[in-house]
Amino acid sequence: MDGVYSADRSIKGKLRRRLVRLAERRPAARGPARPMVSFTFDDAPASAVAAGRAALEARGQKGAYFVAAGLAGQDGPMGRYADADEMRGALEAGHELACHTFSHLDCGRAARRAIEADVDRNAAALAALGAPPAATFAFPYGDVSLSAKQALGDRYALLRALHHGLIDAGVDLNQAPAVGIEGPDGEEVARRWIARAIDRCAWLILYTHDVAETPSPFGCTPDALKRLLDEALESGAEIVTAAEGARRLAA
Repeated sequence: MDGVYSADRSIKGKLRRRLVRLAERRPAARGPARPMVSFTFDDAPASAVAAGRAALEARGQKGAYFVAAGLAGQDGPMGRYADADEMRGALEAGHELACHTFSHLDCGRAARRAIEADVDRNAAALAALGAPPAATFAFPYGDVSLSAKQALGDRYALLRALHHGLIDAGVDLNQAPAVGIEGPDGEEVARRWIARAIDRCAWLILYTHDVAETPSPFGCTPDALKRLLDEALESGAEIVTAAEGARRLAA
């Protein structure tokens, strides 16, 4: 992810993202039989593949890494991104490698043909790691357009955005909500949403980026991640990958 680039945060951009929620919808066919929480990591920073994996695997759980393969091994605002060997290790340990475009493309501004080409390139890179075709996708920057939903809705079981919310019957799987574990209040915000998921018997997708003792504004500490994992498990939620959650709620 470019440290300078910023997605469209204008009124027009915010209105576009809100209005497109009404179009190209794919409602979840059912809610979960029990509360579910997914722990996901956007861009797959090396720290998330190391510390994130360690926290999950210590509890016998799996997570999902939304990989933009064009960033692999490079340095970025969240530290170094995982390289091919690190991503392959996560895959072999049973974690999900999901799609985040190849170049971290802004799908809210890009043309449909450009989105499809970038996603195809990412699919080829993930296949070279030995990964099966990705079942889920996260919009880089959380930016989405009608053409993006049209291009990707038939390709993935879940398209994940960044607006807060829970997933149960009727929620759009082509623009699914998620809650970030990021910033100074990220852990507390995530904890409140876990409680809501338990109360509503719904599916909560949590996302973060780096997992480090001194995280970027987009990440969290290993201890925060561990506490949230324990909170979810002790509350009675089932921890699932994004692909597994989408599979259970699909028609």
